Amino acid sequence: MKFQPPFLLKNHHIQTIYASLFRKKKQLDIQKETFILSDGDFVDAYWHKCKNSTPNRPILILFHGLTGSFQSPYIQGMMQAAQKAGFDSVLMHFRGCSGRDNLMPRSYHSGDTQDAREFITSIKKRYPQAKLFGIGYSLGANMLLKFLGEEREKSPFDAAVAVSAPMLLDVCADKMNKGLSRFYQNLLLKDLHIALEKKYDAHPMHKLINLKRKDIIKLKSFWAFDEAYTAKINGFTSAQDYYTKCSSKQYLQDIVTPTLIIHAKDDPFMTPEVIPSPEEISKSISLEILENGGHVGFVTGSFFKPEYWLEKRALLYFQKFLTPTQID
Repeated sequence: MKFQPPFLLKNHHIQTIYASLFRKKKQLDIQKETFILSDGDFVDAYWHKCKNSTPNRPILILFHGLTGSFQSPYIQGMMQAAQKAGFDSVLMHFRGCSGRDNLMPRSYHSGDTQDAREFITSIKKRYPQAKLFGIGYSLGANMLLKFLGEEREKSPFDAAVAVSAPMLLDVCADKMNKGLSRFYQNLLLKDLHIALEKKYDAHPMHKLINLKRKDIIKLKSFWAFDEAYTAKINGFTSAQDYYTKCSSKQYLQDIVTPTLIIHAKDDPFMTPEVIPSPEEISKSISLEILENGGHVGFVTGSFFKPEYWLEKRALLYFQKFLTPTQID
């Protein structure tokens, strides 16, 4: 299934921001679940089920990107497309991303697989007859690939798709601090600053990370933010330690689950160095490296009548692992 962007949408920045600016939000029938984690904190899961849902209907679990949520256009689009294709779907918000602050001083990060592990295990127990599929976007894609590599043959997924994964976190942090990519960095950091400020209302953050509330605004890069907060609050010795241990590229050779990695060479969030070579992946991984597409973009059709290729491509991949009776 070839991706071919129209001329007016070919630019990688347009691909990256088009859906956020122009895609209408969906009116989806959502069932909300508060999932309690083993450490007493919680994540909010949003379910979107087929009208004739059964215990053995395939389930697609979604993982959003940095500062993403159910409000992200790519999440709503995929959930709607999944329902039309016969899948139940559920979005696991990372801690603090659903609009409700999580209970602990820490929130989430690119390599935090434990919350996902607990949630996925719960779904497998609740729906033992259902096939499970996973799709992650950006940060969520990095987390998903790391999870698959950690689980190896124990993975509960029948197949997975990773979209625009920052598989080398330090390289991506460098890229985001240069040129026009700083535009995206500034947008994301604005939301991260707001989230961190809220932590000061509920926790002794100055004592925990030795950062004064008024100095949050001085964290003007991912390197600075992750050095001051993410690394310290999650037990890493530094931002570099965090990036080194949580980058998913090193886990690719250990993945047993059939996995499709979709990546655009013109992704403004990263450099070609992120793209793995055939020697760096397992036989279970299919690489789909495209010339265009931006970051979680992949918009086809026309400027005024866009089509979202990514949803069709991911579902086509998942359907290979189902029989016709499983999606009726």
